[in-house]
Amino acid sequence: MPKVALIGLGTMGQLHAEAWSRMPGVQFIGISGQHAEKTQRLAARFGVQAYYGLDQLLAEADFDVLDICVPSYLHHAFVLKAANAGKHVVCEKPLALHAREAEELVETCKARGVRLFVGHDLRFCPEYERAHRLVKSGKLGRTAVVRMSRTTAYPQGWDNWFADEARSGGLLMDLLIHDFDWLRWTFGEVKRVTARRASRDSEAGPLEYVLVTLRMEDGTIALVEGSWAHTEFNSSFEITGTGGMIVENMANNAPLLLRQRSGLQQSEGGVIVPELIANKSPLQKELEHFVRCLETGSESLITAYDGFKAVEIAEAAIASARTGESVTLSRTASKEVTP
Repeated sequence: MPKVALIGLGTMGQLHAEAWSRMPGVQFIGISGQHAEKTQRLAARFGVQAYYGLDQLLAEADFDVLDICVPSYLHHAFVLKAANAGKHVVCEKPLALHAREAEELVETCKARGVRLFVGHDLRFCPEYERAHRLVKSGKLGRTAVVRMSRTTAYPQGWDNWFADEARSGGLLMDLLIHDFDWLRWTFGEVKRVTARRASRDSEAGPLEYVLVTLRMEDGTIALVEGSWAHTEFNSSFEITGTGGMIVENMANNAPLLLRQRSGLQQSEGGVIVPELIANKSPLQKELEHFVRCLETGSESLITAYDGFKAVEIAEAAIASARTGESVTLSRTASKEVTP
C-alpha cells in the first residue's frame, strides 16, 4: 500500500487531499503547508500529520509518493528535490514553466528510478474521453478543424502569484495547457503554433484573452480560445471531420452531440450520444490511475514525456504571442521515460 504525502494547500492541494483521504488502498500520511494554522486545521480534518516545508517532510515523514500542489514556479525545484530523495512524484500541471526544465525533470526521474505523474486531468473528463475515443475510432473520418474554448474568471492565489507570469506562466501555461495536452493526445504531435493575446485592466481587475492556432502534423488545424475575463467557468469544443462532427458545450448542460454524415449529406438533427453522470471526479480517477500504474509498473495514460510536451507547446504559444511570429516545434526528447 503506497504511502502518500502532499505539499501545497491552496485550492488544488485541498482537492487532492480530499481525493487521497477517501481513496482505498492508499495510506495518506501527511500534508505540508506554508501557514501553520491552516496546515494544522487541514491535517486534523484529514486525519494526517502536519509538516512545514519540503525539507521537514522529506527528513521526518515515511512515505513513497509526494503529491506536489504548490504554485507553478516551485514545481521544478520541488520535483528535483523529491526525485533525488527517491520519492515517486505526482505533480500538478504545468510540470515546469519552461520546456528545458520539464525535460530535466523527465530525465532526472528516469535516472533516479522514480515515477513522475503529471496532472492533466482533462484526459479523465467523461466528455473529453468520449470525444477522444470517437476521433480514434474513425467515426469522424479525417479530421479537419477543431475549435476549443476555456474561459473563467481571473484566478486569485496566495501573494497574487497568478498575476506574475514569471511565476504562473500566465493564461497559456496555466489554463490552456489543458487543451494543448488533450489535442496532442487525440491528434498527435503539434507542428506549428501561432498565438495572439489581449490584456486589459478593469475596475474589477485584470482581464486576459488569447487565441491560439495549432497546426498538427496530421494536417488538423486547432483553434484554441482562452480567457481570464469571464465571471463563470465554461469550456466547449467542436471537432469537424470528413465523416461528421462532435459538439460539446458545458454551459448547455447537455450530452455530447455526434453528427455523422451519410455519404455527402449530413444526417438531420444528429444523434445524441449520452454520457453517464460520472460517480467520480476526473481528479479522483486520475489519482487512482496513477496509483494503479505505480503498483503494476504499467505506463501511465499521461507519461512524464507528455507533461514535457504540453509545456513545450504552451511555451511556444507564449513566444508567438510575444513576437507575433509563428513558432515551429523542433525539440525532441526520448519517449522512453518510465523506469
